[in-house]
Amino acid sequence: MASTPALAPVTVTVTGAAGQIAYSLLFRIAAGEVFGPTTPVNLRLLEIPNAVTAAEGVALELFDSAFPLLNDVEVTDGRATAFAGADAVFLVGAKPRGKGAERAALIADNGKIFGPQGHAISDYASDDVRVLVVGNPANTNAAIVVAAVENERGGSGVSAGHITAMTRLDHNRALAQVAAKLSLPISRLQRLTVWGNHSTTQFPDVTELRDAATGEALAARLSEHWLTEEFIPRVARRGSEIISVRGSSSAASAASAAVDHMRDWFQGTREGDWVSVALPSDGSYGVPEGLVSSFPCRSVNGEWEIVQGLEIGDVQRARIDASVADLQAEAATVRALGLV
Repeated sequence: MASTPALAPVTVTVTGAAGQIAYSLLFRIAAGEVFGPTTPVNLRLLEIPNAVTAAEGVALELFDSAFPLLNDVEVTDGRATAFAGADAVFLVGAKPRGKGAERAALIADNGKIFGPQGHAISDYASDDVRVLVVGNPANTNAAIVVAAVENERGGSGVSAGHITAMTRLDHNRALAQVAAKLSLPISRLQRLTVWGNHSTTQFPDVTELRDAATGEALAARLSEHWLTEEFIPRVARRGSEIISVRGSSSAASAASAAVDHMRDWFQGTREGDWVSVALPSDGSYGVPEGLVSSFPCRSVNGEWEIVQGLEIGDVQRARIDASVADLQAEAATVRALGLV
């Protein structure tokens, strides 16, 4: 009996590889949760020089886990090595916001990280690479990567549409809150959307929410008071809530959302459903073209497509516009700092 031919390995780059998010993420990639149970994985772990030893310790643990799909692990502090031939990239490492730090300073610090990474992706990664920015401010960091890729001369043909930022964590948080409120399994919920920026101006929107089992529209079962006074603020500030309770950031749930985002991108979204993805706008729903904003998206043949034709009411419009204005202010800061 002939054996099944082995699939070619997928090369995956993870930055900030010694950090807590990566520590939760890497083992799930190696276990096949992202690219499927038959796809071998080559991992490239990028760290700053003084964290390479810690990343090498993570590599030892990956080796000791004896994952059947883990083909190779390489630890490096060199962008050329890290991004060479990458098919998927998780940009996790970022400069965190210090106490009392201005947002402009945070953007400036992260521009020094994500701009060069964008150039390296353009120069060394696969032309068909798919990039997820996890490090915050994620939307604006993704915009910096897009600008670097588009400005690179003599680089690859990496598509701006293949550079995304993670609002799947906000999406998952919103699903969990609604499921608890309605006493429904999360698997029954479809068509929730997070619009805009991964910031406190984000808009988790239940207008199109459906019960996958019955087709019932669920928005009417959620009071306006609960939505505006509890649900929307809690989803937007959930990260701060977790820090105050746990004493550290939401690393594991962020890693889980990154797994969900990239898995759906490569393997497709659930039939009849969509998820929230921040990507360069094509002008849909009045969001200025090129602005990296969150939309309802489906993955079709490995490409994110913005769901079209949704009716946007006045309340939705005001909230979407507020988050877009937030993104535009960050974009103006990026331009003023000369990061693009």
